[in-house]
Amino acid sequence: MSNAAPIYIQIADRLRHHIQAQVYQVGDQLPPESQLSQQFSVNRHTLRQAIALLRQEGLLRAERGRGTFVAAPIRYAIGQRVRYNEALKAQGHIAQFTLLRAIQVPAEISVATGLAISPGNPVALIERLGMADGEPISVGSGYFPLAFFPDLLTDESLATLEKTGSISKWLAERYGVDHIRRRTAVSARLVQPEDAKLLQLSLNQPILLAESINVDQTGRLIEYGVARMRGDRMELVFDNTA
Repeated sequence: MSNAAPIYIQIADRLRHHIQAQVYQVGDQLPPESQLSQQFSVNRHTLRQAIALLRQEGLLRAERGRGTFVAAPIRYAIGQRVRYNEALKAQGHIAQFTLLRAIQVPAEISVATGLAISPGNPVALIERLGMADGEPISVGSGYFPLAFFPDLLTDESLATLEKTGSISKWLAERYGVDHIRRRTAVSARLVQPEDAKLLQLSLNQPILLAESINVDQTGRLIEYGVARMRGDRMELVFDNTA
């Protein structure tokens, strides 16, 4: 290997290429460390650095006592009722969230358009880092009209969000509101510096960007959302029955 990059990165690049070319397919177990070390002419420490890098990227997963396997992407169904926690749990993952920001901000044009309010009107911004099994996979920003939820940013309200761990359950328990997806627009873009740090990505990696509009059971606009998701870990499925 004559590339100027560190040896473990070169090995990670080659293994990544094998996965993308489906030499190793989802669910396949990688050969033993001894075999891979011999194949790449490196010691086990260097090989483990390469595997750790691919595990961090979500391409590989380790099972204690069994070995290392090619990881499946997390499937996230987009329908009328989008339930992040339930989707991860159904696939055997543990969903966790870290609250990044809970503040009042003036509605920017995109937010105002999504909520059918005037630009500059006060909205609550709830921003959270979503994780699967401790690995960061998404950053979600939800904008809620304070005209409908004037106490949304109080300590009591945020404590309910912390307890439920779910936007849908929070709105239902706190306000008796059903959280229904009206529209989702998905695009791809390069990750921005702040999100790259949170999602543990390099700046040249693409992410999935999902803009959403949510209504309550009466059709009232209650949330404009922007979710940035790791494109290497998430697979969006549009399900008209969900």
